[in-house]
Amino acid sequence: MTLPDQTARMTPRGTVPAMRLEDVTRRYGRGDGTVHALRGVTVTLPPGSFTSIMGPSGSGKSTFLRCAAGLDRPTSGGVFLGDTEISRLREHKLTLLRRERIGFVFQSFNLVPSLTAKDNILLPFRLAGKRPDRDWMRDVVHRTGLTERLGHRPAELSGGQQQRVAVARALVTRPEVVFADEPTGALDLSSGQDVLRLLRDVVDGTGQTLIMVTHDPGAAAYADRVLFLADGTLVDAMENPTPQRVADRMARMGA
Repeated sequence: MTLPDQTARMTPRGTVPAMRLEDVTRRYGRGDGTVHALRGVTVTLPPGSFTSIMGPSGSGKSTFLRCAAGLDRPTSGGVFLGDTEISRLREHKLTLLRRERIGFVFQSFNLVPSLTAKDNILLPFRLAGKRPDRDWMRDVVHRTGLTERLGHRPAELSGGQQQRVAVARALVTRPEVVFADEPTGALDLSSGQDVLRLLRDVVDGTGQTLIMVTHDPGAAAYADRVLFLADGTLVDAMENPTPQRVADRMARMGA
């Protein structure tokens, strides 16, 4: 079963979607032990949008993110970043694409303890052997509120500040799409809300496309729309979400 593509209408005619999944399935294992993590998911995500992915435990949220981000290959179907079908790329080209066109923010900040905030932010350029755009770097640092913290190492920063460094690192390469996997899961309520407001401001201020997996209705409500997964299938989409509407929908799914 495939839910009608309710997000396709959000993309203006003639505009290449930021991200598109076409009839994507993902299976793990064989025979009686086969796990159907995704079952024919089709969705279009327009550029400059903020989408939350929700569903009960085992619904396929993490698999959706991994396939969309090129971290895992679908068993069948296609995954497109802009007009590039990333699901068909060889591993070397896929690695380069992820480095240059995709940003990641995870629940664990994944910062290098021995590096300053500035060096952590610039790490993608160091790994790629490229020079950063200094003007864009300053803009990203300003937007993330890290101007006075660039010389600090992770141990000298709060959890919220460390996540801001991770967000800045994800943005500094000007990726077409940023994926956030439970970005507030390791933060207290206040710090989590600060990070969510930052992500919302980034989408509104820079036109980045953001896809966030979360279990929190309050976090999901920062998005333009919420996609609901159940048993590997896209079962619903909600525009202009509120925490209460999202929570009610999750309750009906038994989550």
